[in-house]
Amino acid sequence: MQLLLDVMCGGPVSYLRMCNHDTVYAGDRDLEADDALLAVAREEERTVVTRDVELANRADESTGSILLESRDVEDQLAELAAAGVDLSLADEPRFCGRCNGRLEPVGSTASTPEYAPDPAETAVWTCRSCGQHFWRGSHWDRVAATLSGLEERDEGREDE
Repeated sequence: MQLLLDVMCGGPVSYLRMCNHDTVYAGDRDLEADDALLAVAREEERTVVTRDVELANRADESTGSILLESRDVEDQLAELAAAGVDLSLADEPRFCGRCNGRLEPVGSTASTPEYAPDPAETAVWTCRSCGQHFWRGSHWDRVAATLSGLEERDEGREDE
């Protein structure tokens, strides 16, 4: 999915990118005015994700909107899942969690910054736009646990 999250919905951004959704955060592009945000959504064919009822109602029918009610990130993720957004972690991540740039694999013999693991031992990706390096480490595990918890919450609600 191609999403545009307004400034009230920044919490789920990195989760969505880790699930291979092309996710623009309005705060990263200084999009505060509703008209500017809607213009970008229209031009880039992005679904608007917002907590603003008026903004959600103004979004184009072709790209649509998802209206979130909660301020809590996990609850927002649950609302996104309920709206049909796939929240499965990607086997091969495509989008930078920091800037939404495209990721490319780092070769096993390439050097990496001090903070990143050795690509000969761990799969590492780098962002073509900002140069940040990513791998499946403790942050990946925490995100996986959070997303797994959403599934368990949904299953618990179905049993009620």
